[in-house]
Amino acid sequence: MKKKYIYFFGSKNADGNAKMKDLLGGKGANLAEMANLGFPVPSGFTITTQACNEYNNNNKKYPAGLQSEIDRNLSRLEREMGAKLGDAKNPLLVSVRSGAAASMPGMMDTVLNLGLNPDSIQGLIHKTNNKRFPWDAYRRFINMFGNVVMGMKHHDFEEILDRHKEKANVENDTDLNAEQLKDICKDFIAIYKKKTGTNFPTDPKEQLCKAIVAVFDSWNNPRAVKYRKIYEISGLMGTAVNIQAMVYGNTGNNSATGVCFTRNPSTGKNKFYGEFLLNAQGEDVVAGIRTPEPISDLAKELPTAYKKLVNIKTNWRSTTKTCRIWSLLYKKESCLCSRHAMENEPHRRL
Repeated sequence: MKKKYIYFFGSKNADGNAKMKDLLGGKGANLAEMANLGFPVPSGFTITTQACNEYNNNNKKYPAGLQSEIDRNLSRLEREMGAKLGDAKNPLLVSVRSGAAASMPGMMDTVLNLGLNPDSIQGLIHKTNNKRFPWDAYRRFINMFGNVVMGMKHHDFEEILDRHKEKANVENDTDLNAEQLKDICKDFIAIYKKKTGTNFPTDPKEQLCKAIVAVFDSWNNPRAVKYRKIYEISGLMGTAVNIQAMVYGNTGNNSATGVCFTRNPSTGKNKFYGEFLLNAQGEDVVAGIRTPEPISDLAKELPTAYKKLVNIKTNWRSTTKTCRIWSLLYKKESCLCSRHAMENEPHRRL
């Protein structure tokens, strides 16, 4: 029987489910479960931990048949989203995230906004009628790609960003305009070439291939190996790779990103708990770049999105007994579960 290396999710159903964590990793299995439960999960696909294991055991070469599966599932994703990766007129962007069967916070890697290049930026500007947001997404992508894929240091980019903010006399990234962000992107690309000796890739297929390899390689990076040793995590095949259509929390103050729990994760109190940031992407919340607001304040900022979010939380609690966490994005008064559900401590019950 031919091996299956990729499991698709989206459109209210998925190939996998929550019981497949060993194969799909925690993120992949729970994304599949949320799709099967009918929650609004942007479509995507998960490359299995088995593919990672075979890659690492085969001199870092894809197992036979994996590339053709990637191509088929990417085409399916493009059809479902009605957009094409890196297209100049109607671009699809994706996130690429690691996700092992055991939770390893901060030990693995993420690349957002993959598929951006000079052509797709113009397509995104035309598609959204928003000049600022695509350049903001591009500078984030260059930073993450440089760090995760090419091993550059974040401070290589942060120094440039800080210099431009000082020049513009602004405190927050959100205060930079489209032209200023465009200039930052030019400087980011210049430092990328200086540090790596290569041009920043513009071919979205090349971007995707390199990001997948980087996630596979992250399984054996020193911090991940050390983490598994400290917490006595063993017997796993590797990390899965989750490739998912991007949704955007950084299109302006009518969009946001955040993380929330069905109950307080510290005390177990049965109260909706979480934080969000307007005009941001998910990494801003976890990195502490700006101070997030309590999830209850979303009712004032984006009331329709908050109402939908509460409905999702209520429905989630009616379908599972285990306390869960997921990251979310709110855009133009809509609500999407844009990442994953994760089991919390087993003793905490709803």
